[in-house]
Amino acid sequence: MEYPEKIFKIDHLEGISEKQIEEHLKLYSGYVKHTNLIFEKIATLSKDPDNNAYVISELRRRFGFEFNGMRMHEYYFEEFVEGPKEADKDSELSKILSEKYGSVNSAMEYMEDVALTRGIGWMVLCYDSIAKTPYVVWVGDHELGQLGGLSVIMVLDMWEHAFMVDYTPSEKKKYIRSFFNNLNWKVPENRFRGIM
Repeated sequence: MEYPEKIFKIDHLEGISEKQIEEHLKLYSGYVKHTNLIFEKIATLSKDPDNNAYVISELRRRFGFEFNGMRMHEYYFEEFVEGPKEADKDSELSKILSEKYGSVNSAMEYMEDVALTRGIGWMVLCYDSIAKTPYVVWVGDHELGQLGGLSVIMVLDMWEHAFMVDYTPSEKKKYIRSFFNNLNWKVPENRFRGIM
């Protein structure tokens, strides 16, 4: 199995520079490379499992970090493709966010609060199809705090690499606002529609 590196056509973004996106995409490329490398290394080392048991185990532990680093960045960059589009107030996603948080704007305010969590990680809007409810959660690194079985609807990268070309750490709020101003809401709306 080999994962291809995806290409994202991202036009001019307000408040997020082309240089920032360019550097960020290079980082994404590294996650794709290392995800594939782990598969390759495990296959090679598995030819002699007795002598390589500990190394194989550590690679398996590392896999979640690299794979989620790859996948979360894919979700993130997809959210900018085709430029900013406002949330459709009649979409199923808007309805369920309004039901839980009072309005889409209130949900976005809560997402911003979660995104300001101290540390490195991601703000993730996900959906529990069993309880039929959305959650906004903090995921540390790329894989710590992912809620089992919940589908990802939207992500916001809060590692410093996502904004340090344009903003200092004390300006995270400006970065978060730039993210929401550039978000193509059709992407999370389509993700949500796909899991319903």
